[in-house]
This record gives sequence, C-alpha cells and structure tokens, in this order.
Amino acid sequence: MKHIITLFIVSLIITSCGEDKKQSVENIVEKGTLEEIRLKRGEIVAKQQEIAEQLKQLDQRIAVLDTTKKVPLITTFTATQSVFNHYLELQGSVSTKNNLVIFPEYSGILTRVYVKEGQKVKKGQTLAKIDDGGMSQQLAQAEIQTNLAKTTFERQQRLWNQKIGSEIQYLQAKSNYEAQVQAVNQIKQQIGKTIVRAPFSGTIDDVITEQGSVVGAGQSQLIRIVNLDDMYIETDVPERYITNVTENKNVEVEFPILGKTMNAKVRQAGDFINPANRTFKVEIAVPNKDRSIKPNLTAKLKINDYTNETALLIPQSIISENAEGEQYIYLVRNKNNSNEGIAERVIIETGKTQGDVIEVLKGIENGAEIIQEGARSVKNGQTVKVLDI
Repeated sequence: MKHIITLFIVSLIITSCGEDKKQSVENIVEKGTLEEIRLKRGEIVAKQQEIAEQLKQLDQRIAVLDTTKKVPLITTFTATQSVFNHYLELQGSVSTKNNLVIFPEYSGILTRVYVKEGQKVKKGQTLAKIDDGGMSQQLAQAEIQTNLAKTTFERQQRLWNQKIGSEIQYLQAKSNYEAQVQAVNQIKQQIGKTIVRAPFSGTIDDVITEQGSVVGAGQSQLIRIVNLDDMYIETDVPERYITNVTENKNVEVEFPILGKTMNAKVRQAGDFINPANRTFKVEIAVPNKDRSIKPNLTAKLKINDYTNETALLIPQSIISENAEGEQYIYLVRNKNNSNEGIAERVIIETGKTQGDVIEVLKGIENGAEIIQEGARSVKNGQTVKVLDI
C-alpha cells in the first residue's frame, strides 16, 4: 500500500511539470544561450530537491499510519524439561560359551560315530568310540588278578584276626590287593577316554572326522557341538566410557541381517584396559528362544551411557556461533497480543547430542520461547512476528 501511494504521488508531480519542462528544455537547448541553459538546469535541480523532500515527508507519515508494516515472520517452540537418554553406538559379534570343538583324549581308530549333524544331544551322551587297542583284554586280565588278590587278602585277614600267621604275610596280601585295584581303575580310566561324550547339552553342528579315521589325542578335531540357549554379544568399548558403561546398563540390540531389534542389558563389563587399542570388553546377554541368533552374527548396539531426567533439548540446526566460538540462539521476549515480540540473542552451553537434538546445560530456562524457523535470519533486538502453526 505504501509503495502504491508513493508511486502515485511521484507520477502526478512529474506529469504536472513534465510537458513544460520538456518544451522549455527543448527551446532553450535549441535557441538559448549558455547562461539561459545553466539557469534552466538550476531550476530543475531545485525542483528535484523539493520533490525529494516532499517524498521524504510522505514516507515518514506513511510509516506512522501504516499498521501492516513488514516484520520477519518466525516460528517458535517452548523449551520443556524431558528425559534425555544418550546412547553409545557400537558394533559387536554374537558368541556363546557353549560352542566347542571336541578333541579326543585317546589315540587310535575312530571306530564308531553315533551322532549326525543337526542332532540334539544331552550332557554326557556318547558321541563316538575310539578303538582301545586291546585295553579291554588287559582290563579283563587285571580284574582276574584283582579277584585272586582279593581272595588271598581276605583269607590272610581272617587268619591274622585269629592270631595265625605273621603280620608281614597279612600286609603283603593287603598291599597286593590294593595295587591290583588301582591297576584296574587306571585301565578303566584309559578305556573311558576312548568314549567321546557330550560336555554339555546342545546340537551337533558338524561331524568333522569321519568314522574309520585314525585320530590323535589332543590333535584331531572330531565334532563341533553348539548350544544356542546362552548367547551373548561381545564388543570393545573405548576406555573413556569406563565409568558410564557398567553392569545392568540398558542396551538396544539390532540384527540387520535378521531385521530384528530387542532390548537387553550389559551382563559384564571388563576391568582390564587393552593397551593395544585402549578398550575394555563388554558382554550383553541376548535371549534366543527361537534360536534364530547364531554365533558370529553381527549386531549393532546402542548402550545407554548417560541419562538426564530434566534435560532441555533443542534442534542443532538453530544454533549459531560467534567469532569467539560461543554458541547462541534467539528467544522471543515481550510478545504482545498481535504475536509480535523482540528477538533476543542468548549465549548457551551445550552437552551431549542424540540424532538431531542437543542438550542445553546453561543459557535457557524451562518454558523459554525459542525461535526455530527464521532463527538464522533475525537480528538481536529486532521486532519479529510469531506465526501460529
């Protein structure tokens, strides 16, 4: 409206003097002397100054009367205390304590394999048998000798109880019997090593050595057995988080391959700092009722390392920085009934970030009205108008 009025007045003034000016200038340029031309130019300059002064007066009056003057349009939000959880994002690998490759304790021919891949077994169940190389026959002979030694000892003991015979005969019979018992037990232990048993309940994941192969004690891999009930994720955490990442901290676990997310807790936080990479080990137990989680599966972890129950959060996008490196934002003060107020710049101190929000530690109070849209285009002390959205 202001610009329309101004243009209209200027047009009238220019039109009113335009025709005389045009003819006078033409006549003087064509027929006038140098003195007359200079005189005419002075008259036009004087009129120009007069018109400029009149326009200035009109603009001043319009500024007073115009109720629709332009002010920056902004949006705001109110700072409200809320719970702020910060998460440390890491990557880990799934492990299990019950993932074992079984080695034989006895050397010989693997005569029998009683299980197949995918079969469920119980703790102590026989998995395979190794040829004992004649140990069974030795055991039979030793048991015969033991029975004879036992009979001899029992008879000598009865005689000794009746005060018949010498003490040395009694002690020799006793010693011979005990030695035979120990020999039998030793042979039984050796034979027991020829039987491969399940160390825990689980599933046969792989039969590595086929039946009929020659195996060596502690050298040949026989069978891999896995139990998927007690699964956990292991990861390395930087040492600066050693006071924040502790036992029972909440963890959000994501398995990208499975498209699965679950909540868990830190089961164990290590006390040893690895000098090579300045990290410590953390274990997170994960439930696996459907047995979909496998060993060595990659997992993304979000460990809750910091919580503020009364945090003031603002978008990072509204924060600016001055030449001294201080961060600042704009508040709206003294807002009237027309939603117009004054933009005030305030210096803030920030804390941790999460996503696109940041925690404000100092500079604003709960309930402060903060400029959001238009925050980077306003100036300190400028009048602004808040849009209702």
